[in-house]
Amino acid sequence: MNAMSAREPQAAPRGIDPAEWDARVKLAACYRMVAKLGMDDLIYNHISMRVPGHDDQFLINPYGLLFDEITASSLVKIDTKGNKLDDTPQAVNVAAFVIHAAIHTSNHDAACVLHTHSDASVAVSGQEKGLLPLSQFAMRFYDRQAFHDYEGVAIDLDEQARLVRDLGPHKVMLMRNHGILTVGRTPGEAFMLLYYFERAARIQLQMQAAAAAGARLVMPPHEVCEKAARQFWELQGDILVPGEREWPALMRQLDRTDPSYRN
Repeated sequence: MNAMSAREPQAAPRGIDPAEWDARVKLAACYRMVAKLGMDDLIYNHISMRVPGHDDQFLINPYGLLFDEITASSLVKIDTKGNKLDDTPQAVNVAAFVIHAAIHTSNHDAACVLHTHSDASVAVSGQEKGLLPLSQFAMRFYDRQAFHDYEGVAIDLDEQARLVRDLGPHKVMLMRNHGILTVGRTPGEAFMLLYYFERAARIQLQMQAAAAAGARLVMPPHEVCEKAARQFWELQGDILVPGEREWPALMRQLDRTDPSYRN
């Protein structure tokens, strides 16, 4: 096998469609990568993925497992109401799917919906303007981050309409005083948007700490920030969709260190 290629896909277990199994493997890898980079929150938070070919079926983590315990076979298949479609003893946090179901069912491109309470993103979610254009990592999100005001624990169904409204056309939304939500056509895209946002948020907090100690921050002008954002989102030059290059490399890294996510 070529050193640059991903591990050869294993055959799907009997009774599982190969496309669904491939989705399970990639989603399990996404959980592992979030945990590996310390952006998980014990047994809480969720990453959900639409089952290929089924707009009303989704894969999500069993309630009670740490992100670094998630495997392809442990993921639970549910419907838009959070009801289990698998014969499994694993429980699902139905209330948490309030957020995910709203986005999945309203956005065709939202095949994967990722929600975390990662520290730096939560910290900037409480700032009036959210992520500021203070680094190249942040430029991708210039004028392209949505905001949803905190309404308490997301268990009320009537919040779904406001979640959809506030996300609008964006792929990243700061949930004020709560966390971050990213959407992608693949787990790789949703993960890389989280990764770049969280890194930009950490840099922002470090710069703000320096500014509080007397350093003067340099904010690029609007025209430059907008140019950079368009370069990212319009895939100018050799820029690709987030995850298209990075995700296969991250899966290879998992395969070298702990391929158990494929089980």
